[in-house]
Amino acid sequence: MDAPNPAPKGRALRPEAPPQAPGDRKSSEDARGGLGQPALPVRVLKVDAAGTAREVADIAAREEPLEIRVEGRAVAVVMRTPGHDEELAAGFLVSEGVVKHPRDILEVSQCPSVNNKHGNVVDVLLGGAVVNWDSLTRHVLSASSCGLCGKTSIESVFGQFPPVTADWSVSPELIASLPDKLRATQETFSKTGGLHACAIFDLDGHLLVSREDVGRHNALDKILGHALMHGLLPLDRHILLLSGRVSFEMIQKALAAGVPLVAAISAPSSLAIDFACDAGQTLIGFLRGGTMNVYTHERRLRTL
Repeated sequence: MDAPNPAPKGRALRPEAPPQAPGDRKSSEDARGGLGQPALPVRVLKVDAAGTAREVADIAAREEPLEIRVEGRAVAVVMRTPGHDEELAAGFLVSEGVVKHPRDILEVSQCPSVNNKHGNVVDVLLGGAVVNWDSLTRHVLSASSCGLCGKTSIESVFGQFPPVTADWSVSPELIASLPDKLRATQETFSKTGGLHACAIFDLDGHLLVSREDVGRHNALDKILGHALMHGLLPLDRHILLLSGRVSFEMIQKALAAGVPLVAAISAPSSLAIDFACDAGQTLIGFLRGGTMNVYTHERRLRTL
């Protein structure tokens, strides 16, 4: 039996699929059994330290665009991992200050497409909330093009969301226990290594909900959407844990939900630290191996 031909250099490896009639065509993800799944099978050329190459099966995190509409009007397109799309849309509107209560949303519907019954469009029907369309679309465009920066960004956010004033505290030991609890829920990350995650915990350290996504902002928006839909907002007696670094936008989204304490496995940016300080939020970074860096408002850790 002849050995299989090696894959041409510079070409992505894909499993072979039989020809299909035009009326039976489906997306490549569907053909690989990935419809609605957060990860897809791929073929890769694995090269070891000795320069030996072999073709192997692998798993890759799935990424697709999602158009978010409000009252039928497109307001954003995000690249996300499919799953919990309704939460993502609702959480996006929470972080933009459009909705604050479950009653603000009448319905979140996913529009089917030709090749995908689940669709890549989500439409949100509001329940009386007033939308400043110019402000919403301008902010989305500015954020995507880095049109805002520094103090201007902080001041614009505080015009929408007040600083937090929660006076509770928890032990450093409780905070140190959270990363292991989050990792235990990261099923897709364990397979792909390609997804961000975040989770909400109560003050006893119980994990309430976690979400994964190829984009860290999307993972957090899914958390906020879940909180909105289940009547948990504001999250003023909860802890947010992030699997990656902390940017200004992540802290802003946490403030939109009223979160007083944000902890992360990696580092915060300088603007995230400035924002958390002004917002009254406790910000913790480098939460690894039982150690942590506390950047702002250490009063919420009991022994400090």
